[in-house]
Amino acid sequence: MMSLDALLDAALPHVAFDGWSEASFAAAAQDIAMDMAEAKALAPRGALDLAVAYHRRGDAAMVAKLAEMDLSSLRYGERVATALRLRLEVMGDREAVRRASTLFSLPMHAAEGGKLVWETADHIWTALGDESRDGNWYSKRAILSGVWASTVLYWLGDDSLDNSDTHAFIERRIENVMQFEKLKGQLKSNPLTKPFMQMQDAVMGKMKAPSPRTDVPGGSPRA
Repeated sequence: MMSLDALLDAALPHVAFDGWSEASFAAAAQDIAMDMAEAKALAPRGALDLAVAYHRRGDAAMVAKLAEMDLSSLRYGERVATALRLRLEVMGDREAVRRASTLFSLPMHAAEGGKLVWETADHIWTALGDESRDGNWYSKRAILSGVWASTVLYWLGDDSLDNSDTHAFIERRIENVMQFEKLKGQLKSNPLTKPFMQMQDAVMGKMKAPSPRTDVPGGSPRA
């Protein structure tokens, strides 16, 4: 039995012309002599499932590269920026990403696209050793999701050598996040805003990160 990866690889040459569409899906199955029933068993939602698999393939490649690197000498912001640059490096075909961005911007697929962006942020924080289990787990991923989503849009229009403009964009966004964290620290020490920040910390402390799924074989790592 052929794999989803084989079907995805066969679809990519067609995506540049037909997008993540049923035409690309059917052509991919035909190219590798896969019965449509088998193809639908691997990807019940057709091209949408292939686009999801393409995104997750990039996440897996980034995590593998991060595992091979020693980032201990870098500041935390630099580690995050490095992870984002690695994710760009494994993006693959720019047109396939552009077409996927178009697909996931459609109202009926926007939730799926948002979930994938969140997954990328989660993979980055997890790979970097984030141990937060309270509300910070959510806030870190929410902030990084915004950074990553804007980075992809910038990258799609970047024609600079070796994506140097996008790398500079990442640095600016990470610096913005660091400035925000610095501001939070100042608010916590300000007598006028300290009570509000303490209340916020109390609420965040009561929040719990999702636990790994143990009730389904091969299920999502997050509940």
